[in-house]
Amino acid sequence: HRFPRAKVSTNSPHRQTTQYSENAKNPRPTSQTLQASVRYIPSYLDKDELCVVCGDKATGYHYRCITCEGCKGFFRRTIQKNLNPTYACKYEGKCVIDKVTRNQCQECRFKKCIAVGMATDLVLDDSKRLAKRKLIEENRERRRREELQKTAWDRLEPTQEEWDLIRMVTEAHMATNAQGNHWKQKRKFLPEDIGQASTDNAPEGSKVDIEAFSQFTKIITPAITRVVDFAKKLPMFCELPCEDQIILLKGCCMEIMSLRAAVRYDPESETLTLNGEMAVTRGQLKNGGLGVVSDAIFDLGVSLSSFNLDDSEVALLQAVILLSSDRPGLTSVERIERCQEEFLLAFEHYINYRKHKVAHFWPKLLMKVTDLRIVCRVAARSGGPGGLIPGMDLEGEQLLRVHVVEGTQVGQLEQQFGEDGGLVGVVLGDEAPQGADKRLLQGLHGVHVSWWALVTEPITSSSLLSDALGEAELVSIDAAGSGSKLESDWLE
Repeated sequence: HRFPRAKVSTNSPHRQTTQYSENAKNPRPTSQTLQASVRYIPSYLDKDELCVVCGDKATGYHYRCITCEGCKGFFRRTIQKNLNPTYACKYEGKCVIDKVTRNQCQECRFKKCIAVGMATDLVLDDSKRLAKRKLIEENRERRRREELQKTAWDRLEPTQEEWDLIRMVTEAHMATNAQGNHWKQKRKFLPEDIGQASTDNAPEGSKVDIEAFSQFTKIITPAITRVVDFAKKLPMFCELPCEDQIILLKGCCMEIMSLRAAVRYDPESETLTLNGEMAVTRGQLKNGGLGVVSDAIFDLGVSLSSFNLDDSEVALLQAVILLSSDRPGLTSVERIERCQEEFLLAFEHYINYRKHKVAHFWPKLLMKVTDLRIVCRVAARSGGPGGLIPGMDLEGEQLLRVHVVEGTQVGQLEQQFGEDGGLVGVVLGDEAPQGADKRLLQGLHGVHVSWWALVTEPITSSSLLSDALGEAELVSIDAAGSGSKLESDWLE
């Protein structure tokens, strides 16, 4: 076999290179050789920027100067191994250093490195260099994980079905949330002289301010009504058995009312706005009948203020609380669990979509559900003759001793203390609830309502209530609620 004739090229007197003619068969390049031949150029460099030492193509800033890889490595080895004293120029230190002659004179090359500004103090020894390389690798790995996490979070935004669910529950919340987003403009502050601490030696909250108590009782009934209306706007709740609906409402009512009050905490005035209309201080709420429960609700409000929840997040949180499958006595536990899981998944994806700046926002927000349970447990155990809500129990065994108006068909409603300290509900006899509302009302009121007065004329003021009670037919409902005239008239 005859090989192609080699051509000898002498580009410099110090080096000869041998090249085969163009028709020579060169080895086929591999992916590794192609990748190695592609030079990495940092974004801060111009495309054809040159090394300040030898004029070759630069690869970046090295030891405070823009240099090529060759001059960078030469400078590093010289410093690390202290080779400078061993360098000697044969031409009196007057060599011209370029990419062809740079390897001919080490002393002149090193002097030029110093002359252009390469810093000897930036050269690290082996241990420091390895530590730096490890730190760089760790930073690269951290950035890679962050990018993967960001990509994963972007993929977990709500689906179209979840957006529909979020839209539905948000509309239900806004339709049943008093004053909506205008509560700050429409709220009225409870006068400072109402609900002040006792002047005697009794601890704050141990005695009830009657005037504050009266103000609070006026807003409890509509607040409960709105919670019931919210639940009835969720189709999956309405499809549950009536008995389960009652149990869920008993269990969640105080929790959702506390949540709605807590998200309307105003740090500037340090007040909570109840039912979207009455702004009260911590002391007023405590002395108005809530006692130690007021501290729990206020603390929850302070905590939630940093979360900056929007209407959809509050609505989703309410739906999750409502559909709690651990309420005692439920028959459709698995079905309720599936409903809650739908809301939880949509909730989590919506949180990802919102991209809150609070670290670990999702688990911290879910912990607020536990806080709400604690608030209601404190409320259930506070009791006492001065408690505004002695009838609420976390497990659903009792309900608030007030009238829950189901729907809007019941017109005039007044409340007043009964002889046993319970609340009295006054309802027009010809405006009794109809259909399914009867059964729901029976379940809600068949537990612990002291007295009901059925009257035939509207009660326009509290002063007329006593007269009406004296003439009206009073019906007592015990825990069972069976056999009462109210049951036979309304609930059959």
